[in-house]
Amino acid sequence: MLDLRLDGPALTAALVDIPSLSGTEKELADLVEVPGTGTLNGFTATCGGVLGLVRLDGTGTDFLHRILDATVDSLSIGQRVAARWADEAKGSVLDLAGFEPAESAPAEDGAVKALVTETEPLAERPYELELHYRHAYGPYYGRMFDELAADRRILGVKCPQCRSVLVPPRELCDVCYVRTEHWVDVADSGVLKAFSVIHLKFVGQTREPPYVYAEIVLDGAATRLIHTIGGIDVTQAAETLRPGMRVRAVWKDDKPTGTLEDILHFEPISE
Repeated sequence: MLDLRLDGPALTAALVDIPSLSGTEKELADLVEVPGTGTLNGFTATCGGVLGLVRLDGTGTDFLHRILDATVDSLSIGQRVAARWADEAKGSVLDLAGFEPAESAPAEDGAVKALVTETEPLAERPYELELHYRHAYGPYYGRMFDELAADRRILGVKCPQCRSVLVPPRELCDVCYVRTEHWVDVADSGVLKAFSVIHLKFVGQTREPPYVYAEIVLDGAATRLIHTIGGIDVTQAAETLRPGMRVRAVWKDDKPTGTLEDILHFEPISE
């Protein structure tokens, strides 16, 4: 197997001898230079251009990269391609701009060859990744969120077979696997089933730690709603909260957003 990486205007690979199931052989890893020519083993069109699986000469795995100056209609499985390097190296996989069709590209003699100069292992490659996306609620979550925003109303759906009310609503019953039918109002109060105090920060977090993450079964529902517990001293959560205690929603006073954030949190009901 060959583990590819870039080393200037050349392709460097780790030549690995994978041990058999008996485990008696030793694993070997030697760096070698791989030619920039190969065979196209697969391709697909994307919004950013054509991507292909290239089997470089002398290797045993396919290398995924751009196919340049080509359309899917002009390509075929098994055709020859050659590497095209970027005009300026910036320290990423795009230093290799991609591969271009090269019908006359011969398989180089000896395919892979030993490196002429010493090459240090690549310890790390810093990079940044940014994703932009839009998530569709669908008809079930969509209606629940619309009702939260319009009327501070929490809706679930009832299974026609086991009669369970599912919150959040969903198309199929988790237990019976039959299609749900009727929309049902449930209360904004219920029973605390489980909780955990969150101390760590992570990407996408909407609350500043520490806070209490909770599973709540609302009155009239059969499933657990995930939300937070507030109105308490978080440092004393383990002593204050207990599974089975009753809680109720605390709603936002300002303009609703049509999400579960329209409920600020749930708080214990004094007994």
